[in-house]
Order: sequence, then structure tokens, then C-alpha cells
Amino acid sequence: MANPFLPLWEYIPDAEPRLFGDRVYLYGSHDLPGGLNFCDYKLKVWSASIHDLNHWECHGHSIHTRDDADHKASVPGTDKQFYAPDVVEKDGKYYLYTYIRDSMGCVSVSDKPEGPFTFLSNYQYAPEDAGDGGIFNDIGVLVDDDGKVYAYYGFQHSCMNEIDPETMYKVLPGSLKRSVIKDDPDTPTEERFYEASSPRKIGDTYYLIYSPCRSPRLAYATSDSPTGPFTYRGYIIDNGVDFDKPQGNDHGSICKIGDQWYVFYHRMTNGGITSRRACVEKITILPDGTIPPVEMTSLGFEDSLSPYYPVKAEIACVLTKDCFVTEKDLFCRVITDIKDGCVIGYKYFEFGEDFSSKTMKLTVKIKGCGQKGALQVWIDAPDEGRGGRCIGKVETGLGDGEYSARVENVTGRHALYFVAERYTPDDEWMDEFFKGRNICELEEFVFLK
Repeated sequence: MANPFLPLWEYIPDAEPRLFGDRVYLYGSHDLPGGLNFCDYKLKVWSASIHDLNHWECHGHSIHTRDDADHKASVPGTDKQFYAPDVVEKDGKYYLYTYIRDSMGCVSVSDKPEGPFTFLSNYQYAPEDAGDGGIFNDIGVLVDDDGKVYAYYGFQHSCMNEIDPETMYKVLPGSLKRSVIKDDPDTPTEERFYEASSPRKIGDTYYLIYSPCRSPRLAYATSDSPTGPFTYRGYIIDNGVDFDKPQGNDHGSICKIGDQWYVFYHRMTNGGITSRRACVEKITILPDGTIPPVEMTSLGFEDSLSPYYPVKAEIACVLTKDCFVTEKDLFCRVITDIKDGCVIGYKYFEFGEDFSSKTMKLTVKIKGCGQKGALQVWIDAPDEGRGGRCIGKVETGLGDGEYSARVENVTGRHALYFVAERYTPDDEWMDEFFKGRNICELEEFVFLK
């Protein structure tokens, strides 16, 4: 299953992966396709067997702030959007922590990790015992080995409280700690806390994954105490590398499934910072506790993808010069705004070891934009300067359809790139007219041998 790893019509950002029993559960916000705002008035839960991460099951809606066709609102006192939830297990119960826009956040409970969840209580605290104005923005929760419960949260300023483990919603008096991650103006921007707190304990080390200021990265800090302070150690993934538009902040966390560690994160669509979708990459945690940064790929849970089955264009992990993924309808999402020089990239395809042919056929399915052009086909990099090789190109026409070309046969595992090339009219005035226009919209492609 490629990235994004949920069905391509589903938009789950702010990913919190949690392992309960033999299943991994994905909790997150719920965005809408083409949404003009962050998040929705409901939350959804997806899960997969730890033995089969390529098949995710939808458990439906888990909680609502507004009535819909099939559900009554289940949170009193508000009808605002849910932001960035988290779920933890304590004594056989599953507790859902939610930040609700312009409202008091709350805790809900269920006997099952998938819910549905029943409202338990708003957070209860004395004014002096809560940071972040008592909003508990993007709350992340840790149940420690000794049964103590800690909540991490904040917007631009990082805060931590201890929660009463008997109620799971009362803040213990005197437990507030501020700036558990450095958030002062003197801290380098790439380290400074912004939001998106997600705690984990690995061995005896406490990790806090978060979004740093003005950055599309996921950073992490560590401490030998759940109450901090946490020390910046680096970043795990950077959405801004070869992904020009948009540049919203990231939100996610890490999870060990079997013997493999993963980072869960999200990517944006529609050229904006909303309509975000869940993605995942394999990571390594070194003996010294550091996590080497990983690149964005199209892989999801796979080691390699096959180019011999139709590939949805929208799984691209490289999009430059402002081309972006957009949704045409429930069944069709394309890469649009493809102009001269745009790069559309995929990592990684396994082409196999077929040495019997010198060429292979590439077919691309496009939506035409009334302009002739071509897609150069590169492997390993989109130019020679970075070690790439052009193996051919497929010319595209004015209208919708499939366009094919013979390209050089390749073997082994490679990144694949399309570099857009516009048709240049002989007439100077016409050339100026077509300059900067959308050449085509890429829907899918496939290689045939």
C-alpha cells in the first residue's frame, strides 16, 4: 500500500498511531476534500493487523460535536471542530483526548480502542494549574509504567501537566510545567516549539515529537524524566524537501510495529494547507536514541512499488514549481498546474531484472488542457547534475486520453521522475501566450514490457 496509505478518498491528518493488542490504530483529525478549513465535526478511526499493514479497516465515526444523518452529537456544550486527538489505554478502558476549536477540550471513554467514545468530562483544573489558556491545544498523553498520566500540549509555548489517573480528566494541582521544550525567541527556529505534542517512552527515554516554528518538519526532543525538560535532538522528516506547495506544518508520531519503527505524518492537497492525508515511512532509532532523518517516499509500508500495475499519479512524493494534487471527484485525483520544468517524482519502483528487451512501453493517462507538451522520463534524479538519466519522453496532446511512448528498458530499484516540457510555438506572440499555462493534468501511468 503506497503513500497515502489509507483509501485515497480519505483525509486523516495529525496522525497518532497506537498499538493495542495485535492491531495498530490510527487516530487523527478528519479533513474534507477541497476543505477551506482545518478539520471536521467528527472523528474517525482506522486500524490494521500488525501482520498485514496493507489492509486498513474503517471503524466509522467515533465521536461528534454535531448531528449528522446517522449520529447525534455526543459532546455537550459545543458544535465546533475536533483538532488532533489522542487515545491511551488505562485499566482496560480507552480514553480519547480532544482539543475542540474555540471550546473547552474533553475526555471521552470506550471499552474498545475503535470506539465509539462516550463523553466523560471536560478537563478540570484550577486556572493556575493549566497553561495554554486552558485550551490544551493538540494534546498528547502518556501513561507511564508506574501508572502516572502526563499530558503535553500548547501552541507556541510547550506545557505539561500530570493527570489524575483515577479520573483521567482532572489536572493534578501544582503539576503545571511550562517550556518543557524550549520556545523562547533565542532558540533556533528549527528547534523552537510550535505545536503538535506527541509523547512516547522508549526504554528509559521519554520522547516528545512536535512541530517546530515555521517549518514543515517533524522534530523530536528527549528527556530522562516525563516532566522534562526535553532536549532537541533533531528532526525525523521534512515535508518541504522537493515538495514545493504547500508549506504547512506537519503533525504525527512514531510507532513500533513488530520489529520495525515507523513515523506517521501527513501531506497536503489542493495547493493549500488543508485536505491533509496520512502517510508513513520506516525509521531507525539508533543505540544513542537519535533518529536519522528519512525522506518522503511513495512507499507507505512497502519496500518497493511495481511500475507494471497502474500507478495513481497522486502518490507522488516530489512536486516542484507549484504543481499539486487536487480532487476532481470521488474517483479521480490528478496532479495539476503542471508547467514547463515541473518535476513529479516517485520513490521507489522495482523494475526487476529483465534484460531481454532494450525498450519498454510507458502509457500515461492525462486530462488535456488544450496545450501540447511532453513528460521527460528520468530515473534516480530529475537531471544529470544529480546523477539522473533520461530514458525517454512521452508526448501529450490537447485533450483527455492515454499517450504512449517507447522508453529505455531499466532494471533494478529506482526513483522515477517526470519533468514537464511544453510545446514551443514558432510564433513569438503565441509562445508568450502559452508560457506559464498548465500543460496537462496527470492521472495515472503504467509501464509495459
